Amino acid sequence: MSVNSTENLVPISDIREGVVILKNGSIRLVLEISAINFELRSAEEQTAILQGFQRFLNSVDFPLQIVVGSRELNIETYLKTIDGIVESTENELLKIQASEYSRFIKELSSLSNIMSKKFYTIIPFYIYEKPETTGLVQSLKSLFSPKVVSKELTEEQFNSYKNQLLQRAEIVYGGLVGLGLRVKQLEDEEIKKLYYELYNPEK
Repeated sequence: MSVNSTENLVPISDIREGVVILKNGSIRLVLEISAINFELRSAEEQTAILQGFQRFLNSVDFPLQIVVGSRELNIETYLKTIDGIVESTENELLKIQASEYSRFIKELSSLSNIMSKKFYTIIPFYIYEKPETTGLVQSLKSLFSPKVVSKELTEEQFNSYKNQLLQRAEIVYGGLVGLGLRVKQLEDEEIKKLYYELYNPEK
């Protein structure tokens, strides 16, 4: 597959000022969301979280996309750090404990892959057109003959639409923080890294 045809499959036109600009002229904001251990909460706390999430969803009058990224965690650097502590410490008790901990982690990683999960909320703002609902056949056809015409935004348009997107982000931010979650808007380099990992899962 040529470079040009590969680029056609990537819908991104530009990434700047923390905003993803798609080729169809619409824009996106990416928020990284922390996790909570729902199972460790009491029944009352679980009910409160679910009710809070329901209120949050009811307060949003625009589309949202929730993305969960799951990747195998490379713990080699972490294990080397522990082994370094074992070798450098003079405290025998600490050395024994660190050695046992390192052995435990190695055994655990040999039994199953240790996965890292990250959670994101994608906030869209459609400028020129609403998203179209397509069937499976049409979606497959679009893979082989993608639309390559990019719609350019003027600086004035970009700033205006970005402000409206940020207003949506404030609603999402307030709703999720109210649930006890930490919310962070990704910057340009973080977004580029995220998309690179999505398109290159083996790296």
